[in-house]
Amino acid sequence: MITLNQPDPTGAEKLSSLPQLPRDVGGPVFAEPWQAQAFALAVRLSEEGHFTWKEWAATLAAELKSAADRGEPDDGSHYYHHWLAALERLVAEKGLAEPAALFARKEAWAEAYRRTPHGKPVELAAGLAPPARR
Repeated sequence: MITLNQPDPTGAEKLSSLPQLPRDVGGPVFAEPWQAQAFALAVRLSEEGHFTWKEWAATLAAELKSAADRGEPDDGSHYYHHWLAALERLVAEKGLAEPAALFARKEAWAEAYRRTPHGKPVELAAGLAPPARR
């Protein structure tokens, strides 16, 4: 028996499948650079085949439902926090990174933020920065 899967959606179909995505007429909107980076990372990992867009949308929807079940406000102000939590969950489930490594990286960034003077760029200490791309 052969089972055919529907092709993964592309472009506007992908965006329209995402629950509560903050957007305007031009597409998604971001309040901070990290939100755009998290968005781009999810799109890229899906494009590279690490997970399907349907998996992504379902994981994000589950994260948003969990937040609603906890009584968190549904005003969109934490949307990308949920996006990031869903991304971290899929990255761990797919074996792309260990949860401990994700936690260590978050802590390194938090420490870098705490020690960075106001108005200066936040940088990870030597040895904690990601390896250079070739």
